[in-house]
Amino acid sequence: MVNLLKTARLGLLPGVLMGVLALTGCATDYGERGVLPTASGAEQFSTRYRIAPGDSITIFVWRNPEVSGSFPVRPDGVLSTPLLGDIPAVGRTPDELARELEEELSTYLRDPLVTVIVGGFVGNYEEQIRILGATENWRTVLYKDGMTLLDLMIDTGGITDFADGNNATLFRDEEGERKAYQLRLDDLVRDADLSANVDMKPGDIVIIPESWF
Repeated sequence: MVNLLKTARLGLLPGVLMGVLALTGCATDYGERGVLPTASGAEQFSTRYRIAPGDSITIFVWRNPEVSGSFPVRPDGVLSTPLLGDIPAVGRTPDELARELEEELSTYLRDPLVTVIVGGFVGNYEEQIRILGATENWRTVLYKDGMTLLDLMIDTGGITDFADGNNATLFRDEEGERKAYQLRLDDLVRDADLSANVDMKPGDIVIIPESWF
């Protein structure tokens, strides 16, 4: 938690920090923590991508370039398009949005054929993984099918020299209950012990404390 307190003194990320301190109680002892099995490599938490605020949406209407184009998804989950105006987009897959646009455009066009392509890939909160503490890069990472803890470490740059990696904790919501699992990041990152690699799940939160020594 030294890293968290240091961040608080600097006045950085106040909203995120307060949430972490509330979650952890500014301690590294979360009571009894479970142990996750070694990563299987299977896509056991596979999920279809759903449009999120901040995504860039390219809409192509065949033979109708005047209503085609690229449009950002606003923070309220809506994108503004020619002819149709505001269209709710968040939570839909690209194919679902394309079919809805075809239905709406059929009022103005004959047999419209729509293709929707997503760029940016921000992802909804429940599809993101958050990593905080003694890591090289505090951030959220969009979950990818088959993603493991090792993939997350590569994506975020690993842990700092002062991290207490083997005392890291993963928080995961399971059946309406938040559970804590101990991670062995020192073994995984510093000793290349792949038995410490575990499967990640959308919505996971990883908190890495600093060593006191």
